[in-house]
Amino acid sequence: MAATDEKADLKRYLQTARDVLLWKLDGLSEYDIRRPMTPTGTSLLGMVKHVASAELGYFGDTFGRPFGERLPWLPDEAELANVAGLSADVLMADMWATADESRELITGLYRRVWAHSDATIDALPLDAEGVVPWWPASAGKPTLHRILVHMIAETHRHAGHADIIREQLDGSAGLRADNSNLPPDTDDAWWASYRAKLEQIAQAAAGS
Repeated sequence: MAATDEKADLKRYLQTARDVLLWKLDGLSEYDIRRPMTPTGTSLLGMVKHVASAELGYFGDTFGRPFGERLPWLPDEAELANVAGLSADVLMADMWATADESRELITGLYRRVWAHSDATIDALPLDAEGVVPWWPASAGKPTLHRILVHMIAETHRHAGHADIIREQLDGSAGLRADNSNLPPDTDDAWWASYRAKLEQIAQAAAGS
């Protein structure tokens, strides 16, 4: 496979996950997109803010390609060199959106980060090496190919989190806007029956 084809495949998988994260916000209130849905405070808009921040670092700082916008919630270069010394408040600052950080601000930032990342991906060969300031020295100099794989894995992981959170919020489910990946001809009654069957199986397994 030609390098250009491999790069296109990697970009497509990354973009699919990016699109899902934003789609999971559609139709929700300002409260619901910020609402902490787990004991560790996970929220939909917080995940978008986090993934935008992470992607900016991996395709910007790692390869010496500055973004041009300072994100006040991110540690500076000196702090990144000593991640172990950062407080929990600093480490978690990109995981939630303030009341003043609108949906449009965060999603607009994410889209600008995409453009910056894609420019880096297009400009460099897959074997180009970079340095991740917050990784240990033993990690060496990762290639663009490795960073792409890493960011695809991270973004799809959070897209999976978003699937579950959105279903908890209003029952909405589906893989993508154009493909639910759910069985056809199902309704609320069918899903209630299906869930009840699984509950019975779980209880039977627990008692066996």
